[in-house]
Amino acid sequence: MIALGDCPNIHEGDEDLLESPRRRILEKCCDCSNFRRDLERFQSSGHPLGPVFSLIHDEYRRQKIHIQSLLSFLDSKSLEIRFFHELGSVLQSSVDLEEVLSVALTAITAGRGFGMNRAFLLMTDHKRDHLQGYLAIGPRNFEEAHQVWDEISHNDMDLQTLAQNFRKNKLSAERAKFHDILEQISVPLSNTTHILIKALDGKQPILIEDAYHHPDVDPDFARLLGVDTFLLMPLVSRNRRVGMIIADNCITHRRITAEDMHSLETFTFPVAFAIERASLYERLQEELNRVTEAHTKLKEQQELIVRMEKMALVGRITSSIAHSIRNPLMVIGGFARSMLKNTPDGDPKRNFIESIVGEARQLEGVLDEILNYSDSLYPTRDFWDVNQLVETALRESAAALRTRGYGSTFSAGSELPLAYIDFKQVSYCLRTILQCDLNGIGPPRTMDIDTHREADTVIIRIRDHGRYLPQEELDTIMMPFSSTQVMGASLGLALCKTILEKQGIPLNAQSVPEDGIFFTIALPIRKEDQ
Repeated sequence: MIALGDCPNIHEGDEDLLESPRRRILEKCCDCSNFRRDLERFQSSGHPLGPVFSLIHDEYRRQKIHIQSLLSFLDSKSLEIRFFHELGSVLQSSVDLEEVLSVALTAITAGRGFGMNRAFLLMTDHKRDHLQGYLAIGPRNFEEAHQVWDEISHNDMDLQTLAQNFRKNKLSAERAKFHDILEQISVPLSNTTHILIKALDGKQPILIEDAYHHPDVDPDFARLLGVDTFLLMPLVSRNRRVGMIIADNCITHRRITAEDMHSLETFTFPVAFAIERASLYERLQEELNRVTEAHTKLKEQQELIVRMEKMALVGRITSSIAHSIRNPLMVIGGFARSMLKNTPDGDPKRNFIESIVGEARQLEGVLDEILNYSDSLYPTRDFWDVNQLVETALRESAAALRTRGYGSTFSAGSELPLAYIDFKQVSYCLRTILQCDLNGIGPPRTMDIDTHREADTVIIRIRDHGRYLPQEELDTIMMPFSSTQVMGASLGLALCKTILEKQGIPLNAQSVPEDGIFFTIALPIRKEDQ
C-alpha cells in the first residue's frame, strides 16, 4: 500500500484515495506530472501502444474538463431554479403592490439573485398615457455600494427576508434617494421614437451599449442614468403594458451577458403579472371602500327620509286630532265662561262652572303645544327675499368652493317678488347643490348663479361649468335610492329633490355637453301655489 508521503498529489484529507487504486488513478495519477513524463518516455520508446495510450489520455482529460464544465453549469442552473422557485412563491402569494415591487427590485440587485448594481422601475400611467419613474434601488457611489455589500455578506437572509427588510427599512429612503432621477423619467406612450417605448412595444429586452453615442438613445436620457451600458426589460402581461425595468452595473461595470438577458427576460413575466394583479387588487379595494362608503351614506339618507316621512305622518295625525278636539273644546270653554259671568258669587253652581272653565283652559294650552309641535314637522313657509337667500348660501359655501378651486358669480335679478318658501330647507338644498362633489371635475371651475322672474315663480339658475356627466347618469343621481357608481358623492341631490318636492318646488338638472350641468329651481310667490 502506498503511504501518504509516497505520492506528491495525495495530501491531507485525501487518505481515502489510498484505499481505492481506481479512484486514485482517475482523480490524481492521470494529471500527475510524473505520469505524463512516463507516458512521454513510453511513447518515444517506439512501442506500438505508445501513441494509443497518449491519445486515450488526451481524450480522457478533454472529457474530464467537459464534465466539470457541465457540472458547474448544472450547479448554476440548479441555483437559478431554486431562486426562481423562491421568487415565484413570493410573487404568487402576494397582492400587496409595495411588497411585489420590493421583491422584484431586490431580486435584481441581490447577490444571490441576478446581482445587478441598480434597478429602476417605471410604471405605466394609463390615465395620463405616460411611462413614469416609480421606484429605484441600488447604490449611487462606490462607498455606499461597499457598505451595502458588506452588510449583505454578514446577513445570510433569503430573498423574501431581504425584500421584507428592504420594504420596512429602506423603501422610503431609496425612493427619496432616486427622486431626482425618477421624476425626470416621464415618457408619453405615444412617443414611439423613444427607446423606452420601442422596448415596451417590442416586448423584448434590449441591451444598450455605448449609450452616449447610440442612435436610438436620447443623450439627455443617457446622461440622466449616468451609465454607458444598461438593460431595458419591458413588463408586459397579457399584451397589457405594465411598465419597464432598467438595470445596470454602474459600480462594478461588469459586462451584461446574453445569459443575464435571458435570465432576466424569464424573470419579467411573473413580475409583470404580479404587478398587474396587485394593482388590480389595489384598485378593487379602493372601489370596495368607495362603494361601502356610498352604501353607508345611502343608508343614512334613506333612514333620514323615512324618519322625516314618519314625523310628517305623526304631525298630520296629531294636527287632525288636535283640531277635531279643539273646536268642541272652544265651544265648551266659551259657554262655561259666559255662564260664569252671569252667575252670582253666592250661587252654589259657581264652583262647578269655575272648575269647567279652568279645565277647559288647561286643555286648550295642551292643544296649543300639540299644534305647535305638529306645525314644526311641516315646512315653515313665509315670504322671503330670494337674492338674500342666494347670497347667504354663497357666503356659507365660499370655503368649500375655494378648496376645490372654484370661482363663482352671482347675477341678482331686480325687483323680484318675495318667494313663499321654508327658508332653512331651501337654503340647505341650495348649499348642497353648490357643494356637491360629482365626478368629472375639470376646467373651467366656475359657478354662475342668476335669479329672475318667470310668470308666478322666481327662478334660481345655477350653471356649474366644472362638472360633466351624461344626462342618463345625472337623472339616476337625482332619483332617490337609485344604484349608481357615483352615488356616494351625490346622495344630497336626491334628498334635496325630495325636500323641495314636498313644498311643491321643482328641481331640474340638465347636462349640457362641453358646458357643464345646469340646475333650475322654481320658487312660488303665492300661497295658493302650495
